[in-house]
Amino acid sequence: MSPKSKYYPLLKQLLKKPAFTTAEAMELGIPRHGLAYFEKLGLIERLAKGIYRDPSYEGKAEITLEDLALAAYTTPNAVISLISALDFYSLTDQIPREHWLAIPHSQRVPVRNRLRAVRMRNTMLGRTTVRIGEYELAIFDRERCIVDAFRYLSPEVAIKALQAYLQAKDHKPDLRKLQEYAKKLRVNLTPYILSLTT
Repeated sequence: MSPKSKYYPLLKQLLKKPAFTTAEAMELGIPRHGLAYFEKLGLIERLAKGIYRDPSYEGKAEITLEDLALAAYTTPNAVISLISALDFYSLTDQIPREHWLAIPHSQRVPVRNRLRAVRMRNTMLGRTTVRIGEYELAIFDRERCIVDAFRYLSPEVAIKALQAYLQAKDHKPDLRKLQEYAKKLRVNLTPYILSLTT
């Protein structure tokens, strides 16, 4: 096989994207051995297991967010959540050592370095989008992040996030929405809100 092979025009379609997966290549008709050969020729670079891109590609995302954006972009149905989302909104002092993504409960958890995928039943509640560089990605809004912090993270991290949310200058806290999400996700936030607002 050479760059003039029948697979090369298909590959050129994928090289226009910030990154692509083995599954996307196979859907177009490029077999795994084709990807391996293109990689050997230096036409694609392997970023992680099953994830490739053009070696000359220059990302537009901030360097600190590039890896998170790429992880979310290449994980089907992923929503940026928990520590990664709290950090994005400046609601935690935790340093994200992994990329925290929520995926639908029925989906298989991908195995990838620095990826912390959490299976959740309701990934549409509080879902919104954000642009990071050239990527348009799903992320939970601040209120959903706070509720999820109480569901999945330590009480200390969750309480600090709630406190930062209530005191933030860049947005107005929406206590109605926060309580609505908490009710739907069966989390009792009232004692914590009262202790931080009285």
